[in-house]
Amino acid sequence: MPVRRSTTATDIAVRKYQRCPAKTYTRPDGAVVCGRTVIEHCQIVGEVARALIARYPTRLGDALFPEGSPLAAASHDTGKVSPTFFNKLMKACQLPQVPGFPPEIERQWGGHAGVSQVALEAIGTPRWLPEIAGQHHGFSPPVAGRRADAEQFGGSIWQAQRAGLVDELKARLAMDWPQPASVAQARLIAGLTSVADWVGSGRHFENPETPWQPNIARALDEAGLVPPTYRSGLSFEEIFGFLARPAQRQLIEAAKKPGVYVLEAPMGLGKTEAALYVAYRLLEQEQACGVYFALPTQLTSNKIHERFNQFLDQVLDPNCPQRALLLHANAWLVDTEMGEEGRPGGAWFNHAKRGLLAPFAVGTIDQALMAAMHVKHGFVRAFGLAGKVVILDEVHTYDAYTGTLLDALVKLLRELHCTVIILSATLNHQRRSQLLDAPLTGDAYPLITALPSGHAVRELPVATHASVQVAIHLERDEARTVHEALERASAGQQVLWVENSVKDAQQRYLDVASRASALGIEHGLLHSRYTMADRARIEDRWVNLFGKPGRGRRAERGRILVGTQVLEQSLDIDADFLVSRFAPTDMLLQRMGRLWRHADTPRPTGARCEVWLLAPELDAAIESPQAAFGASAYVYAPYVLCRSLAVWHSLMTVCLPQDIRGLIEATYAEQSEDGAMARWLHELDNGTPRRKGRNALAQLARLGLAVDGKTLPESKAQTRYSETDSLDLLLLRDMRQDTGRHVARLVLLDGSVVELPTRKALPHSQRAALKPITAQLMRQIVPVRPGESPAAIVRDTLEKYGLQHCFYLGNTDWAEDESLLRVALVDESGTLRGLHGQSVHDKHTLEYRDDLGYRVIRADKENPWTSVST
Repeated sequence: MPVRRSTTATDIAVRKYQRCPAKTYTRPDGAVVCGRTVIEHCQIVGEVARALIARYPTRLGDALFPEGSPLAAASHDTGKVSPTFFNKLMKACQLPQVPGFPPEIERQWGGHAGVSQVALEAIGTPRWLPEIAGQHHGFSPPVAGRRADAEQFGGSIWQAQRAGLVDELKARLAMDWPQPASVAQARLIAGLTSVADWVGSGRHFENPETPWQPNIARALDEAGLVPPTYRSGLSFEEIFGFLARPAQRQLIEAAKKPGVYVLEAPMGLGKTEAALYVAYRLLEQEQACGVYFALPTQLTSNKIHERFNQFLDQVLDPNCPQRALLLHANAWLVDTEMGEEGRPGGAWFNHAKRGLLAPFAVGTIDQALMAAMHVKHGFVRAFGLAGKVVILDEVHTYDAYTGTLLDALVKLLRELHCTVIILSATLNHQRRSQLLDAPLTGDAYPLITALPSGHAVRELPVATHASVQVAIHLERDEARTVHEALERASAGQQVLWVENSVKDAQQRYLDVASRASALGIEHGLLHSRYTMADRARIEDRWVNLFGKPGRGRRAERGRILVGTQVLEQSLDIDADFLVSRFAPTDMLLQRMGRLWRHADTPRPTGARCEVWLLAPELDAAIESPQAAFGASAYVYAPYVLCRSLAVWHSLMTVCLPQDIRGLIEATYAEQSEDGAMARWLHELDNGTPRRKGRNALAQLARLGLAVDGKTLPESKAQTRYSETDSLDLLLLRDMRQDTGRHVARLVLLDGSVVELPTRKALPHSQRAALKPITAQLMRQIVPVRPGESPAAIVRDTLEKYGLQHCFYLGNTDWAEDESLLRVALVDESGTLRGLHGQSVHDKHTLEYRDDLGYRVIRADKENPWTSVST
C-alpha cells in the first residue's frame, strides 16, 4: 500500500498525549479498562532505569551508562501516541475509536515500537536512540521509507503530540538525551530500556489509581535486581577449605583488575576455584557487579550449580538483602517479578535467559554468545553481562562459526567493562591469540595469558603439578570393548563409556544393560535428551556415585555409566577405566580428565589408568572417513578426525599434563596436504553440498553479528552451526479441556495433575499462581532438534489449553517470530502421540522412556547426521 502523507491532516481526529493510555488494566472482577497513560508509563520506566543504574557500584555505573540514559528508556513508548495503538486499546475496553485507523494495520510497521522509531528520528535524537526505541520489544520494526508524519501514524498533528510527550519527559526527568559513544554502549542502553520497561510494566504499576512512586525500589527488589554485599577479606582457604595451589595463586596474582585472562591447565587442577576467587576479589573491590559462569554444553549441570552456590554461601554477607534468593537459581525464577516479558508466558520466563539478568548465575555459553548477535533481545543479554566477571569454562578450539562469535563476544565484554576469565585444558596457540586479539609467543603448559585493561599482554608459565601416565589402547571391535567394560566392572571398577551421539549412547546402554544386570553390575545412561526432571535425577545419582561423595560406595560393586559429551565437561567425576568413541584430540583429552582424576580416590586391586579408544584404522579413515568413523564424521569434521587419528594411532601412553600442548598443536597446526587429506582439508575450508565449510561459516557468523542486519528470532539464531536441540518439547500423559470451569487439565509423566486457566485475560492473582505451575511444566521439557521433533501445533489450539499463560508462543506483531514449544502425549508404551492420538512425525516413531530418554526410531536408512546430538 503506498504511503500517503499529510502535513496538515485537519481531517484526522487527534488525542492529546496526556489522555492516551499506554495499557489496559484488568480489574479483579474481570472488567478491562484503560490503564496508565503513556506519559505516566514512560516516566515510570525512566525512573526505574535511573534507580537501576544507581544500584551499580558508582564508578562502574558511571563508566557503563552515559548521562541521560534514563531518558532514552523513558521515550521507548512514544509511538503509543498514535491512532492505531489508541484504537487497539479502545477496542479492548469497548470504547469509541478514532475513525479510519483499524488497529490491525499496526503489524505492517511492527506495532507502536515502529512509530516510536520514526518519531524519534523526526525529532532529531542522537545516533542509535531511535533504533533503541524501535527495538525495545526485541526486534527491528520494518519502518524503512516511513516518516513520522505519514497518514497511517496520524499525520503531523499526532507527531506534534509525540514531540510534546518527549519534551515533557525531559522536564519530568530533568535530563537531556544521552550520547552513546559506541555500538556496545548503544546495546547497553537498549538492554536497560527493555528491562526497565519490563519492571515498569509489572504488578506494582498496573493499577492506574494507585501511586507508583513508592514502588520503584520494591519492584527492582522483587525483580531480583539487588546489589549484593560481601564478606570482606576472605582468604582462598576460608572460601574453599584448602590452600591455593601454585597455579591458582598465579592467576589470582595476575588478575587484579578487569581484563581478559586465559588459564590453560590440565583437567582437575582447580581452574574453577581459581576463577571464582578472582571474581570474589573484584566483587569485593566494586570492580564488578556479578558473575556469569558459562558452560560449553547446551544443558547446564546441576553439580556446577551446587559448587557455585557453595561459593556464594561463603562470600555473600550474612545480612545481604535477599541472600536466599541469590543463592538459589530456581527460586530466582519463581520468586521474582520481572514484569510483562518476565512473567509466565513471556519470552524471559526462562532459566537460561533470566540467569543473565541475575547478579549470579550458571548458564550456557550459547546464551552469552547471543549478547553479541543481532538476535531478538540480544542487547538485553549484553546488558545482563555488563560489568560482571564472565567465566568461560572448558573453551576449546571451536568450529569457525562458534569461534567467530566467541571472538566477538570477548571483544564486546571488554567494551562493557567485564572481566573475562577463559578456562581451558586444550586451546591451541592460534585460537588463544584470536581470543585475545593479540600476537602471542608462549608455548609453555600450563600457562596464564593476562591482558589487563590498559596494559600489554603477558604470558606466564605455571609450575606443573604431578603427572599421570595414561595407557592408550585403540580398538576396532565394539563387541570386544563391551566385554572388556563388563570384565572391568565385574572386578569392581567404575567404568565410563563416552559416545559422540545420543543414538549411539542409547544403543551402547542397551548392549550393556541386559548382561550387566545378570552380573550384578550397576549401569546407567546420561545425555541431554531427558526431561529436566529425569536428567536431574539421573545426574544427581551418577555424579555422586562417580564423584567425591560416592567414594565410600565405590567398593560396593562395579558400575558402568554410558553417556555423551555431557560427561566430558564441567563434571567432577572419576572413573577407573574409560572407553571413548574416537573424537578430536581436545575432546579426548577432556574425557581423559575424568579418568583417575584424583590421587586419593580408592581403586580396586588390579585397576590401571587406561583408556580404550574405539577407532578405525588410519588408512581406512583417510580413504573414507564417513564410512570409517560413522556418525562421528557428522558430529566432527572428517579432516580433524583424521588429523587426530594420525596423532593417536601409534601412541601407547600419554603423560598428562606434559603431553597436552604437543598433542593439541600436532592436531591443529596448519600444514600442507596431498591425496585424500587434501580433499578433506578442502571440504573443511569450502564445504560440501551437505555442510558448509569454515570460510562460509565464519562469514555466516559475521552476518549474525551485523548490527544493521535483520533481527533473527531465537528459533533461527544459531550459536553452533549444526541442527542443535533448539526446540522445547513438552511431554505429558494427557491434556483435556474443562469448558465449564474454563480450565485445561494437564497430566504429567509422573501422573500428577496441573490445571491451567483458559481465559485470555487474567487478573494478577491468577497470573501469580501460574509461576510454580510453569516451573513444574518446564521440568517436563526435553530439548529436541527440529528434524526430530513432533509437528508444531497451531497457536489457537495451544491457547485453548491455556499454554500461552506459561510458555512464549511468539509475538503476533512480528511475522517471523515463532514459538519454540512443541507438545506431545506419551502413551503407556512410551510412544509419542498427538492430542487426538495421531502420529506426531511423518517419517519416524518417537518414544520417551525415563531410562533411555527421547528416542527417534527410524523406518529407513538415513544419513546419520540426522541423529547426532549430545
